[in-house]
Amino acid sequence: MQRSKNDLWVGLFVLIGGAALLFLALQSANLLSLNFQKTYTVTARFDNIGGLKPQTAIKSAGVVVGRVESITFDDKNFQASVTLALQSRYSFPKDSSLKILT
Repeated sequence: MQRSKNDLWVGLFVLIGGAALLFLALQSANLLSLNFQKTYTVTARFDNIGGLKPQTAIKSAGVVVGRVESITFDDKNFQASVTLALQSRYSFPKDSSLKILT
């Protein structure tokens, strides 16, 4: 009886530890804020993207409004072409500007 109680506690401890490690891994990779809402795409061109990477959160006033979908090099203009997936519930004016803060 005592051994099965100990096994139960050890198993519970291992399960909680595994869940905590999974949470920390997702948090450090910035994947917890992923949501599967409808999005629309916007393409922007930059001379220098710094440390920008795909799946980076896009924020407006500190609120995550989308993610970087892809980054490619435009060999005609010699610029980085960044495709953004913005959540449909947020709309921005056509003359909006973007700034990379990495």
